Amino acid sequence: MRPAAPPPVDQPARSDEFVRGLSEAIGGPLGTHATRSSGGARYYTVARIVLALVCLTLAAHWVQKSPCQDGAWSDLKQYREMCYTDVLALYYNEGLSDGKIPYAQHPVEYPVLTGAFMGLLGLPVHQLGKDHPEINQGQWFYNTNALVLGGLTIASVACMLALRRRRPWDVALFALSPALFLTATVNWDLLAVAFAVFGLYAWAKRHPVLAGVLLGLGTAAKLWPGFLFIPLLLLGLRARRFPDTLVAGTAGIVAWTAVNLPVLFGYSESWWTFFKFNNSRAIDWGTLWYLGEHFPFIGSLPGVNWFDGHIGVLNLVTYALFGLCCVGVGVLVFVAPQPPRLAQLGFLVLAGFLVFSKVWSQQYVLWLLPLAVLARPRWGVFLAWQAAEVLYFCAFYGELMAASGRQIFPETVFDLAALARLVTVVVFAGYVVRDILRPERDAVRTSYGGGDPDGGVLNDPFGSLGGREPFPDEAVLTRA
Repeated sequence: MRPAAPPPVDQPARSDEFVRGLSEAIGGPLGTHATRSSGGARYYTVARIVLALVCLTLAAHWVQKSPCQDGAWSDLKQYREMCYTDVLALYYNEGLSDGKIPYAQHPVEYPVLTGAFMGLLGLPVHQLGKDHPEINQGQWFYNTNALVLGGLTIASVACMLALRRRRPWDVALFALSPALFLTATVNWDLLAVAFAVFGLYAWAKRHPVLAGVLLGLGTAAKLWPGFLFIPLLLLGLRARRFPDTLVAGTAGIVAWTAVNLPVLFGYSESWWTFFKFNNSRAIDWGTLWYLGEHFPFIGSLPGVNWFDGHIGVLNLVTYALFGLCCVGVGVLVFVAPQPPRLAQLGFLVLAGFLVFSKVWSQQYVLWLLPLAVLARPRWGVFLAWQAAEVLYFCAFYGELMAASGRQIFPETVFDLAALARLVTVVVFAGYVVRDILRPERDAVRTSYGGGDPDGGVLNDPFGSLGGREPFPDEAVLTRA
C-alpha cells in the first residue's frame, strides 16, 4: 500500500467568501497551480503562526492594562483608560493582601476552584511582599495571574489547533479576537475557558472520563462549563454515544464534588457565598432586562421596572427561559439531518443562557469565543459580532464614567451598544442553527468530507478517530 498522503489544509481565501473578498486587495486567492508545502508541513507552519498571534494579542492586552497595574487609580483612571481589572481590585477586596486564605478566612464570591486559584497565586505574593516591602503586591499579583492565564490560553489555542488540523486558520479568529485583546484578564474567566477547551479536546479524542473530569473542574471554576453536559447528553441520545455521555457526566460530578465537598463541609458559610451572591444580584448593565428598563419608549411603559423589586421572581423567569432554550436545542438535535457537532450545540446553549441572564459582564464574551470559532468559523459574521463587543466595551466604560459623575454620552448610546451586542450574538446563533439544519453549509463538515472532527458520532469515520483526520487510504479502510 502506498504511503498515506497528509490531509489537505483549508485555504481561507478559497473557502470563506469574506476572506476571498479581502484577498482581492493583495491579488486574490491562492491559485490552483501555486506551489505549496505538503499538508502536514503546512499545518505546522500555520499552527506556529496562530500560536505567535495569540502571544501577540496577549502581550498587547498586557500593554493595554498596564496603566492600571500599579493600583494608583486616581481621577477615574481605570475607567478613562479602560484598563480596569477585577484581578487587581479583588487582591485587596478578597483579603489576599492581608494573607487571608480564601473560604477558610474570607468568603469569596466565586466558585471554589477560582477561589483556590486566587489563593494559590495571591498568598505567595503576600508573603513575598512581607519579606520585600518595597514591591507593589497588587502589581505582582496581577502580572502573575496574567502570566498563568496567558499560558492556559496558549494551551487552549494549541488544543483548538489539534481539533482543526484541516482548518488551522480558523483558530486565528480566537487568536486575533478583539474581545480577547480587551477582556483577557478583566477576571479569571480564562481559567474556565481552558478547562472547557481541554474537555472538548478530550471528548473528541474519545476519552470520556477525562473529558468529564475536565468539564467538572471547569464547572468548579465558573458555572458555565457545566452547561456543556447538556449537549453531551442530547448528542449521546441522538448519536449512539450515551454510554460515553453517562461516563463523562458521572466523572464530571465526581470531579466537581471532590473539589467542593472539603470547602462545603469545612467552611459552609463561605461556600454558599457564591450562590447567595448570584441569587441576590440585581439586574446588571447591558442585559436584556436592563434594556427593557432603559431603552427609549420601552422603559416608560407600565410594569417594565417591576422586576427590580422582585429579583427572586426574575431568577425563576431567567431559569425558565434558559430551560426553554435547552428544550429548543434538544428539538433541533433530533430534527437535524445529521447529529450536530458538539461545539455548535455548546454555543447555542451558552448563548441562550447569556441572552436571558440578568448578568452579562463584559468579559463573558470569553465564554463564547472558543465555541464560536469551533462552531462556525466564518470571518464575516464573527467580525461583525466582535465589532459589537468592542463597541459595548467602550460604551460600558463611558457608562461607568457617567455613574461616577462624569457623563461622556447620553444613556441611549450605551443602550444601543448593548442592543448591538445582543443582536449579533443572536444572529450568530441563527447562522449556527442554519448550518445544523443544512449540513452542506457547515464549513467544518465540508472540509472533513461530511465528518465530525468534534468526535460526536461513533459510526462516522472522521468522528470515530476522535478528531484525528484520516488520510485517504485510512478513510477507505475505516469505511470498509
